[in-house]
Amino acid sequence: MKIVSINAMRGPNYWSVRRHKLIVMVLDLEEMEELPSNKVDGFYERLTEMFPGMYEHRCSVGEPGGFFQRVQEGTWMGHIIEHIALEIQTLAGMDVGFGRTRTYGENGVYSVVFAYMEEKVGRFAAEASVRICEALIKGESYDMSEDIQEMRELREAERLGPSTGSIVEEAQSRGIPWIRLNKYSLCQLGYGANQKRIQATVTSETSSIGVELACDKEDTKFLLEQAEVEVPKGDIIRRESSLKSACDYVGYPLVIKPIDGNHGRGITVDIQNYDEALEAFQVAKEVSRAIIVEKYIIGEDYRLLVINNVLVAAAKRTPAHVVGDGKSTIQELIDEVNKDPRRGYGHEKVLTQITVNDLTKTIIASNGYTLDTVIEDGEMLALKDTANLSTGGTAEDVTDIVHPANVAMAERISKIIDLDICGIDVMTTDITKPLSETGGAVLEVNAGPGFRMHLAPTTGLPRNVAAPVIDKLFPKKGDTGRIPIIAVTGTNGKTTTTRLIAHIAKLKGHRVGYTTSDGVYIQNRLLMTGDCTGPASAEFVLKDPTVNFAVLECARGGLLRAGLGFKKCDIGIVTNVAGDHLGLKGIHTIEQLAKVKGVIPETVLPDGYAILNADDDLVYNMRRTVDCNVALFSMDENNPRVKAIQRLNGISAVYENGYVTICKGEWKMRVMRAENIPLTYGGKALFMIQNVLPAILAAHIQGISIEDTKAALESFVPSPSQTPGRLNLFKFNKFSILLDYAHNPAGMRALQKFTDNIDATVKVGIIAGIGDRRIEDNNEMGSIAAEMFDEVIIRQDKHLRGKTEKELINMLSEGIKKKDPNKKTTIIPSEREAIIHAVEHAKEGSLIILCSDVVPDALDLVTQLREKEARGELTFVENGK
Repeated sequence: MKIVSINAMRGPNYWSVRRHKLIVMVLDLEEMEELPSNKVDGFYERLTEMFPGMYEHRCSVGEPGGFFQRVQEGTWMGHIIEHIALEIQTLAGMDVGFGRTRTYGENGVYSVVFAYMEEKVGRFAAEASVRICEALIKGESYDMSEDIQEMRELREAERLGPSTGSIVEEAQSRGIPWIRLNKYSLCQLGYGANQKRIQATVTSETSSIGVELACDKEDTKFLLEQAEVEVPKGDIIRRESSLKSACDYVGYPLVIKPIDGNHGRGITVDIQNYDEALEAFQVAKEVSRAIIVEKYIIGEDYRLLVINNVLVAAAKRTPAHVVGDGKSTIQELIDEVNKDPRRGYGHEKVLTQITVNDLTKTIIASNGYTLDTVIEDGEMLALKDTANLSTGGTAEDVTDIVHPANVAMAERISKIIDLDICGIDVMTTDITKPLSETGGAVLEVNAGPGFRMHLAPTTGLPRNVAAPVIDKLFPKKGDTGRIPIIAVTGTNGKTTTTRLIAHIAKLKGHRVGYTTSDGVYIQNRLLMTGDCTGPASAEFVLKDPTVNFAVLECARGGLLRAGLGFKKCDIGIVTNVAGDHLGLKGIHTIEQLAKVKGVIPETVLPDGYAILNADDDLVYNMRRTVDCNVALFSMDENNPRVKAIQRLNGISAVYENGYVTICKGEWKMRVMRAENIPLTYGGKALFMIQNVLPAILAAHIQGISIEDTKAALESFVPSPSQTPGRLNLFKFNKFSILLDYAHNPAGMRALQKFTDNIDATVKVGIIAGIGDRRIEDNNEMGSIAAEMFDEVIIRQDKHLRGKTEKELINMLSEGIKKKDPNKKTTIIPSEREAIIHAVEHAKEGSLIILCSDVVPDALDLVTQLREKEARGELTFVENGK
């Protein structure tokens, strides 16, 4: 078996609009296509022995043991690999359940699709599941333990930490979208100009001065002392020579810690003598140049969490420890504690497993023990010197019993240090009493405190401490941090429609970011070039803090490669669906292509609109799968589908009596005559009128007035600047050049209807075959060209996309000959040379129609030729004069 490709879906996709995180592995079964599971001796027995937990996989049978039943009856290895990939992720602590395996459209090749939690884990699971299946087929032993551990480590390296994750989950529950901005914990909540940012539990509204103060324990302690807050007696030193006098001044027992450390790094507690102090000094020096020598306060360790100056949670923290039973060694006691099902690897579960490191051995030795020592029954032995959950500590929620004086103190401290989110570490013998009564003290104030101990305490009530963070960042009820998103897809017309909507929104005063097959524009500035219709380009716009309105062209390539770059949109437009790119990436039929395009309207928010072409059966049928309002557009005002929605008081746009018109119910609101819209070339370009209709509908739905829409239509001129490569007409003295991006049969047919209405002595077409199209598609392109043009020049695309130059030329030539064997045809592979040849041989009053795939290059050359003509340097061969 051979893995052909592995892609990770990260947003709504062809396989599932709701399950965004999917691995899509294209797998060639090779000779195993002829050997389903029931034809491999012993396979079922080996599989059930290796994966007894698969009994819970119901599969299509719909009951426990259903998948095993399918294996017994006989199923293909792609299906089995899907289930192995799901099961090994579950064994690694990531319980994912969605999967499906479908034919790729080629013999023995399948799309194996399954869910993942972390992308790198999902990719690893894809490869590992194939290895495991091959071992089961061959009857070879396979040790899964290394794979399971590798997936756990990948998850811990890639996942958001529990604090960041909890804030993101709370945001999602409120409909607030989010984007991870780096591989660590920097995340964006909301889109564009409405975004907020978090990094762990530091927010875009956290005071930088507050963070600086919290990281400087000397300044923190000074400010708290000045405010009459109980803090331990202490001193700050920088040299070992000062250590003795500091210890004598403070008095034992001591705590020694770095001045700018965090998360317990470099801290040593309960120091009883100078030798221990010297060792602790060296440990702290590894973290910070300045060291705090502080009185060790007797009591228990508490963390008070204050968000937006309100105490929201409190927890008592206990370092990792064991309790003797008079029979077991310390190592055996640790092993027993780690058997607790609540303990896992890293942040996998509520508690973290206790690991034995050098610090643990040092602490054990300081008590006169070794790992092999049996301690007395009931004796508690600490194994770490701090109470962090990440090192195996435990937490007990005590929020409801904190004394009001301590609550007031904590909330006051948050204002003194000026932190919107802060964790205050307190040592006291009794948190139900004021610190002034117990002799307790405030040890530290932490910026970016961890939430894990409050979200999932070992005992006590879990606290949703992420909620007040979101309340602070988005205080307005119902605020989701979104900006309007209009997504546009279809086979033809989507780029022009996208540009037109962006133009209308811009003139209305919005700061628009939009993506097209030409590039990404932020407020009409081109910031990225090339085909930018995929998810990365969409995220580029949505991450930009200057953008408050997004128009996103979405093509099939990005959808199949990684899904959409957003989860929901306000308006989803489908212009049309025609045969294009068929035979690629497992999409072989126009119905499958329609399903790809249909992802866009399915992502529209419930109160948004799917704008669908009522003249296209495949597009119109998309209304059945959407969960939002539907608006229709049609070139025929008497289209019964439009009439039906009008009777239901729905919204539509039609071309009627020469006008582009918006209809609310059966009432007409004429925008303007189509012949007066520059984009339509006096109403001759019918496909441009069709592009105008969904654009004016989208503008109307967004609350843009008819007058403002009309002004935008009047100022949107087909030109290299506003519509590059879309009906760009260049008039020379004796001939004209029409540059268009028509690149499939449907696009060519639409262009033909326009050029048929243009008078010219001779029409010369410059066309190219496209390597990632089917043979029949290129044949048809040639046949249409034979109908459209008096002379055809066959050039070659810059990118051959899997086929040879000769193959593509032959495909077009065959199509031309089928339609007109005598059609004058010239083959000039270079686009530049083909254009120059056509110009040099141009007859008086001729029209050269250039179908180009690399629009900027073609535009540059045509512009150069016009400049050359202006200088009187443009020459023609004699018969072309």
